[in-house]
Amino acid sequence: MLPNLIDLLNLNKNELRDFVASLNEPAYRVAQIERWTYGRELVTDFDAMTDLSRDLRARLNESARIGAPRAIAETNSADGLTRKALLQLDDGQTIEAVLMLYPDTPDQVFDRAPRDARRTVCVSTQVGCPIGCPFCATGQAGYRRNLTPGEIVAQVLHFARELKPAPLTNVVIMGMGEPFMKFDVTWQAIESLTDPARFGMGARRITVSTSGEIPGIERLAREQAQINLAVSLHAPDDALRDALVPLNRKYPLRDLMRAARAYVEQTRRRVTFEYALMDRVNDKPEQARALAQMLRGGGAPPPLLCHINLIPLNPTSASPYRRSPDARVSAFEKILRDANIPTTLRVEKGIEIAAGCGQLRQAAVKSRTTDKEEK
Repeated sequence: MLPNLIDLLNLNKNELRDFVASLNEPAYRVAQIERWTYGRELVTDFDAMTDLSRDLRARLNESARIGAPRAIAETNSADGLTRKALLQLDDGQTIEAVLMLYPDTPDQVFDRAPRDARRTVCVSTQVGCPIGCPFCATGQAGYRRNLTPGEIVAQVLHFARELKPAPLTNVVIMGMGEPFMKFDVTWQAIESLTDPARFGMGARRITVSTSGEIPGIERLAREQAQINLAVSLHAPDDALRDALVPLNRKYPLRDLMRAARAYVEQTRRRVTFEYALMDRVNDKPEQARALAQMLRGGGAPPPLLCHINLIPLNPTSASPYRRSPDARVSAFEKILRDANIPTTLRVEKGIEIAAGCGQLRQAAVKSRTTDKEEK
């Protein structure tokens, strides 16, 4: 750890201005530092900031740093379209981030995809996760701590450096952790990513996924931002969702649907519901009909402005849950579509490299444990 050095990625706009002022430097230095840190250069070394004076660079080296977690493991899918990194933080904890390429043509890969190909990075907000969903590797591994705003942003910058000069096009905050459990932290990271003077990503290109933390949904609605909201649903009734998403015991479906409707009314933006299909658990025809009924509101109130992402489960070795067979997935999808519920069967990315949340970290921990036992 580097406890005496200030990570500039953790500073919001005003805090960075105050820090620069504390060095008796003019205010325009803020824009210079932001450009080098978040802009095209994406540097982590103050000595590379060549339009800063040598004296200022020396003082920055003495008092500050630009957080850049080290990749201690990395896997790539056979098709070259998914890359997953296990990143080590300053205190030795590890988190996962995933880069996904959605090409215009099947032969595009990371190192030669054109600038208009969609490049999405999925980032984490916590080390582990306190929600404890039993089908998720992150939930199985338990919870350690929250990330800082800088540690969230650093995951995006990690892959942005690898891909430059081609830019990242999208960020999904769907990795390890519950993003709304510490809303202010997640929101500060989003502000750094959307600030035109910093990373400059359009708000509509960022999606935050929550397991149903209603206060966070309400706060996002009040922000009136163009950030996309996704909710991990996974069940059409409270009894099953209590088991699959334990947060449901605190925020049951009736309250969650009420919060989703309020969000749509305030923002005029749709909600995406994520539904991981598990064999003979939540993929039955009657469950598809119950899901459609819940989202349509039974005729009163009117149907909820929403979209369903159906995701065949990316299974983990420590979980009894298995992915639904293709025939059952297709039947479930058809029932939703016949009920006029906008539905997408999500493209599966990185199954062979265990790209689901927490799986690479889980494998690394298991490997270290085995090494210790052998010694």
